Amino acid sequence: MAHDTVDPAPAETTEEVGGYVRPAIDVPELTRLLDGKYAEVRALVRKNLSAHASVLEDAEEMGIDEFRDRVRDIVVEVASTGQTAFGFPKAYGGSDDIGATVAAFETMAFGDLSLLIKIGVQFGLFGGAIQQLGTKRHHDAYLKDAISGKVMGCFAMTEAGHGSNVAALGTVATYDVESQEFVITTTEESAHKDYIGNAARHGELAVVFAQLEIGGKSEGVHAFVVPIRVDGEPAPGVRIADSGHKMGLNGVDNGRLWFDGVRVPRTSLLNRFADVTEAGVYTSDIENPNKRFFTMLGTLVLGRVSVGGGGISASKVALAIAIRYADRRRQFEASTKGQEELLLDYGQHQRRLFPLLARTYALHFAQEVLAGRMYDVFSGNNDDEGDRRALESRAAGTKALGTWHATRTIQECREACGGAGYMSRNRFAALKADTDVFTTFEGDNTILMQLVAKGLLTGYSSDFSDLDQFGMVRFVAGMAVDTVLERTNVHKLFERVRDLLPGGDEWDQEAGLLDPNFQQAMLRFREEHMVSGVARRLKRGMDAGKDPGEVFSLVQDHVIRTAHAHVERLVLDAFVDKFATLPEGDNKVALGLMVDLHALTVIEADRAWFMEHGRLTTQRSKAITREINDLCRKVRPLAVDLVDAFGIPEEMLRAEELLNWE
Repeated sequence: MAHDTVDPAPAETTEEVGGYVRPAIDVPELTRLLDGKYAEVRALVRKNLSAHASVLEDAEEMGIDEFRDRVRDIVVEVASTGQTAFGFPKAYGGSDDIGATVAAFETMAFGDLSLLIKIGVQFGLFGGAIQQLGTKRHHDAYLKDAISGKVMGCFAMTEAGHGSNVAALGTVATYDVESQEFVITTTEESAHKDYIGNAARHGELAVVFAQLEIGGKSEGVHAFVVPIRVDGEPAPGVRIADSGHKMGLNGVDNGRLWFDGVRVPRTSLLNRFADVTEAGVYTSDIENPNKRFFTMLGTLVLGRVSVGGGGISASKVALAIAIRYADRRRQFEASTKGQEELLLDYGQHQRRLFPLLARTYALHFAQEVLAGRMYDVFSGNNDDEGDRRALESRAAGTKALGTWHATRTIQECREACGGAGYMSRNRFAALKADTDVFTTFEGDNTILMQLVAKGLLTGYSSDFSDLDQFGMVRFVAGMAVDTVLERTNVHKLFERVRDLLPGGDEWDQEAGLLDPNFQQAMLRFREEHMVSGVARRLKRGMDAGKDPGEVFSLVQDHVIRTAHAHVERLVLDAFVDKFATLPEGDNKVALGLMVDLHALTVIEADRAWFMEHGRLTTQRSKAITREINDLCRKVRPLAVDLVDAFGIPEEMLRAEELLNWE
């Protein structure tokens, strides 16, 4: 059944704009829908944002050290409201609700992003690592002070020589049986910790990831709580350097750390998954070292979920500014009206902004599904190992799409505001600079997409956690390719939907494009065809006797595209599912437009692939373009309401020069 998109509302609640009847959107109700179950949490965050709105100006006017201290002070003030404690255990002042933590982070991304990332480092990474990797003794010792901001901490994983390849870190923690201490050492220059938030100025403790060595044997990467400052000065054996001025996020004091035989007690090992006895005996309930390693990293999935949500929220800010500006700014006389046209009335301007708006709505609801599944896993409601792995994969893919989308959207919105968008006071400078790193921290997006593909190809099998990319090649090549195809059967899927696609006159063809069954079937067909294609290519390469590394390199582009297709299908499914739950009314009509515009734009963007694989004729491809243009015209009178529904505090938009244009 196609989405309702043009049914007129009652005459007294409509307004005709540009020849189309405008649904009477209930903006507060749409905001409540977007806020979801955490409306109260988001309201608290909006209040805190408004209370510290001056930080947006501080970022431009203060020196770097002064601004870093300003951000630190606000972090502590925000912590005092309870905003940062939601995901921590009740015994330490939290509410055991990791979903509330994600909602708070997403909403905080409407404001200054240095403040957002400082909060993420302190409470998500540092506090989260202690909570998720430690046990009660660590919780008792550190969580209350971490939650309050009394003790500032770091998450010291990344090294200059090893970023995404965490398993190969060069920092070593050697157990000294006589003293019952771990000796933390930076073994070579490339092993120094780099880009570590909170390290350059404010951090007192660090969760340090290092190779654990006992009696000359390596047990893999583990995490340790290590003091890095004592009374404001570097701790004995610790060397600290400032990472320097960055492209953005200069309110976050990123630094470098070196460890020269730093000794910490045996109890400093975060020992939820493994421990070392006083006598130096290594113990763990997880026997397989690779599985142990991936289990440890899997507990830190919150960071990826949060960063993806932050990128989506930054996109909302950019769109709110650009669309509201375009609804006021006039340029050129394009008709006989006797005045210049509003930018938002131009078809090309609509084409630039409205598909991005629709994709932002789609990603919002995909993020909502992801956060809900993370809550189920972390709360213990769902302990299935396969579902946990699927969560890690979905978090990786949604983070990648959400942050890539932010980079693209902010740039397009900046350009759509012309020269005024280049002025710092209109927010785009900070949005561009501060979000650019989102595509590479918490995991480089391209690497994350390889993780997504690994899950697709192995079906989240029992061996999933044990496989590096070369292991994946061997795994897929070692099984019958038909095993992959059994999960898909793509051709039957598409044949079942052919009856939904009238082959008669052009109008019938275009009407069929608005059927969600068609939209979803197209994306599922693409995904499953690509999965089977990658599996065949991997098997052919291995059957030909090639090295697994060479085979993977040859198909890597196909692997990434397959993962991308998979996540785009998940995003559309989430949006369609959400739409189906809405009560009838104008808000549903408006979101129906968003669903159709998003789905058809995704298909149009990859029309060459669909035509190459016989799923689009040239006529239907052209029909999709016509339909998208028509949808943009229908969205035009709703666009301002759709961005107002994001609920961004006016103080956070800041762009007075743009928004007060007359």
